[in-house]
Amino acid sequence: MLILGGTREARELAHIASGERGFEIVSSLAGRVRAPLLPEGTVRIGGFGGSEGLRAWLAANDVAAIVDATHPFAAAISANAAAAARISDVPLVHVRRPGWVERTGDRWVRVPDLPTAAAETAALGERVFLTIGRQGVDAFAGLDRQWFLIRSIDPPEGPLPPRRELLLARGPFTLEDEVRLLAGHRIDVLVTKDSGGDQTEAKLAAARAAGIPVVVVDRPPLPAGAPIVESPEQALNWLRDMRTRQG
Repeated sequence: MLILGGTREARELAHIASGERGFEIVSSLAGRVRAPLLPEGTVRIGGFGGSEGLRAWLAANDVAAIVDATHPFAAAISANAAAAARISDVPLVHVRRPGWVERTGDRWVRVPDLPTAAAETAALGERVFLTIGRQGVDAFAGLDRQWFLIRSIDPPEGPLPPRRELLLARGPFTLEDEVRLLAGHRIDVLVTKDSGGDQTEAKLAAARAAGIPVVVVDRPPLPAGAPIVESPEQALNWLRDMRTRQG
């Protein structure tokens, strides 16, 4: 079984599946984080070389099933996994935690992509808390009027906004910490991807309490054709079903 990982769901699945008789689990990480949290069991780090490289790896390692438990915004690897699974006739399931839900008091502006997020941000505030990870920050590089607090696990690459402060940190973050951060930096607009989960959700509650707008980037769509589950437990049940079907 190949788990395409890098998320908490992927680590939890590797943990609970490692005790299953008849399962041999390999977790694959993209290698984009300098010090990733590693799952239990066998781990490979690095890309496959697109869908064709993944297809060859599946064949060489006699993979019986694929679990795509990557980040909701890892669109490229999800597309490559779907293509390789289809060509190789290997069952595939996507694990996607539920997205965040707007609540009473929220001032969300939903956008389809990062360039649109940058355009909206330019009109909403002057002091921006940018929490989109290290990839895609260059979409905001042309905003020279705003000041940015950029939080990510590793330093972002490429062009950056000229007026900025970089905060390297890994969640989870508490509500108290997020409230203090927004107030201390006089943040008047938050920008985030709709990653879902509770690891970084506190920033949304802090923004709600402060009454500041939140620009929320929608998730890219998943490739059609494969089932989607929301939790490691559901993915494990799917793997058990695949094992039964394959004998």
